[in-house]
Amino acid sequence: MAFTQSNREIELKTPLGSDVLLLSEMSMKEELGRLFEIDLRLYSTVENIKFENLLGQNITIHLLLPAGGKRYFNGYVNSMSQLANEGSFAVYQLKVRPWLWFLTRTTDCRIFQNQSVPDIIKSIFRDLGFTDFEEKLNGSYRNWEYCVQYRETDFNFVSRLMEQEGIYYYFEHVDGKHTLILADGYGSHEPIPSYESISYMPLDDTSVRDSEYITELMLSKAIQPGVYTLDDFDFKRPKTDLTTDSTVPREHNKADYEVFDYPGEYLDVDDGANYVRARIEELHAQYEQISGAGDARGLISGGLFSLQDYPREDQNREYLVVSVEHTIHSDEYEASGNAEGSVYTNEFLAVEGKTPYRTARTTAKPIVQGPQTAIVVGPSGDEIHTDDYGRVKLQFHWDRYGKSDENSSCWVRVSQLWAGKTWGGIHIPRIGQEVIVEFLEGDPDRPIVTGRVYNADQMPPYELPANKTQSGIKSRSSQGGSGSNFNEIRFEDKKGSEQLYLHAEKNQDIVVENDETHFVGHDRKKKVDNDEDNTIGNNRTEKVAVDEKIDIGSNRTETVGGKENITIGASRVKTVGADETITIGANRTETVGGSENLTITANWMSNVGASWILNVGASATDTIGGSYMKTVGGTCMLTSGGPMVLTAGGGLVLLAPAGTKMVDSFLTKLGGDLTETYGKIVKGTPLKMEGTAVAIESKGLNVEMGNLKTLKFGTALQKMGAQLLKTDSAYLNKAGISLAKAGIHLIG
Repeated sequence: MAFTQSNREIELKTPLGSDVLLLSEMSMKEELGRLFEIDLRLYSTVENIKFENLLGQNITIHLLLPAGGKRYFNGYVNSMSQLANEGSFAVYQLKVRPWLWFLTRTTDCRIFQNQSVPDIIKSIFRDLGFTDFEEKLNGSYRNWEYCVQYRETDFNFVSRLMEQEGIYYYFEHVDGKHTLILADGYGSHEPIPSYESISYMPLDDTSVRDSEYITELMLSKAIQPGVYTLDDFDFKRPKTDLTTDSTVPREHNKADYEVFDYPGEYLDVDDGANYVRARIEELHAQYEQISGAGDARGLISGGLFSLQDYPREDQNREYLVVSVEHTIHSDEYEASGNAEGSVYTNEFLAVEGKTPYRTARTTAKPIVQGPQTAIVVGPSGDEIHTDDYGRVKLQFHWDRYGKSDENSSCWVRVSQLWAGKTWGGIHIPRIGQEVIVEFLEGDPDRPIVTGRVYNADQMPPYELPANKTQSGIKSRSSQGGSGSNFNEIRFEDKKGSEQLYLHAEKNQDIVVENDETHFVGHDRKKKVDNDEDNTIGNNRTEKVAVDEKIDIGSNRTETVGGKENITIGASRVKTVGADETITIGANRTETVGGSENLTITANWMSNVGASWILNVGASATDTIGGSYMKTVGGTCMLTSGGPMVLTAGGGLVLLAPAGTKMVDSFLTKLGGDLTETYGKIVKGTPLKMEGTAVAIESKGLNVEMGNLKTLKFGTALQKMGAQLLKTDSAYLNKAGISLAKAGIHLIG
């Protein structure tokens, strides 16, 4: 006998064909923001149905409505089982889920940047090939700079995002498909067609039932917190208070308890206001609810209906259906053949229609259990990619979609040795380096770099383990630096070879605001390949315990603005290879404690702009290898405390064109001729000799006088040659004395 569902109130359509599977029982639960689940108990005359022909296939249940038309329940078979036969039928069970359920079958790790939650959700749907969705959102949603799906199913990911934003969903069913509706408030819902109003009639009411009714109804209220407060921290505005709160006043006692949470996962107060509103609405969606039962076949989660005829008049109002559990039983096929009878009942939960509904946040956000590593990335060709805060971009090992470029992640903050206000330490990880990443509170959306590690592509600067006693910091010149371009501070701790090594690739600048002390226990070498400038603002003291040698290859200029004192404890040798010029702006005093020898191999000239006084404490000897000339612009005076002896190898000439020569005691010894010539005698005695005796020894003496008035000699006249001439007790030898009018000529 052939069995058919065509004349029954409930019918199942599958890809196997009509009436291959006969619907016996159906139960379904649908709820806002949750996957619906349909359980079917089926009969078939075919005992060996291939499960693969149904798994993953779309099926539809048709339910006749009393007022005409049909209601459809559509979904995909996700599970199938075969039970023991009942009579001549093979018994099968099917579980049917929405297409959204398939998102529970795929897990991924990926990063979304600068997208809103609705955009992220829709992109995931499309990536999986699902297009049966519709957006009925009324709110505005911020763009997430960085949002991570981490080791979780696509369904878990989209569910927690929707729960956080206050978005939920429901399904609309038609023959052959169902559509997911994204909703966020009253404007996302519409009255249920043909069930805009549903009357209440309890089961014990004996009135004639000519329609579908709500037969059971229970009103309930439960205390909820009255205030919800969130806070967060924005490192770009560290002093900004991001605290936001939302309050729902209630008339009952103890209605003002507060829920506080941190972090709120926002950086803008307006976003925080949206979140606290969604959180308090989530709680207060459970404040007042009605639960009921009946046989109204059109009830569907997400639909609006108005309650009528309820004894408590204030409850006769519009409601939003939150959840419905449907139960359908069909008559036994073998008992009645083509029986038409069936039984439909439901149980439902609803809230006042304009009460903002938010799905409870039951989907857990993954927690990163510990640190992990990532590779620093940036634009092609760059070596360092950072921003004002020293942040970097990362390519995580689990990110299959990243391109290892500047778009692989958000900017990630980097822990530094010290972080003060424009002071501290800074080492920016460079492109290609492997870094250790941790996550604030384990949140995959909040990475932070806390360390660096070497790997086979990024080896340590010192060969290990050969140089295991070395430590330090070695950088690399950028852009385009090689292994030979670096700055370095290196410590060698090998016993007996300890060293602190400092290398500056180019310039080294040291600034000491106060004192600087250097101690070198042994030798010190310093080499400057080019110029060296030393500027000392005050005093300088340099002490060399033993020898000092300064070798200057070219010129040297030394300027002393004030006094200079040079003290040499022993000898000093100064050698100048060419000329030496010494200029003294004022006086000069030179004191030599012992002898001083001055040797000049060529000419020597001394110019004195004013007086020149030479004091010699003992004898003074001038030895001149050639001529000797002194020119005096004024008076020239030679004063001798004892005898004065002039010895000339040739002639001696004293010229005084307009002067007077006076000699108190004067001995002139001449090896050759002596000539003294005087100009006109104007006044005084031209030649006066006083003493006990005057001796003139000469081979010939000639004294010529133009107008001799007086010639006097003392009581004795020394012997002057062989022939004497006596004049008034003075004796002249035969060579003679000539006293001329113009002067005196002594000719020897």
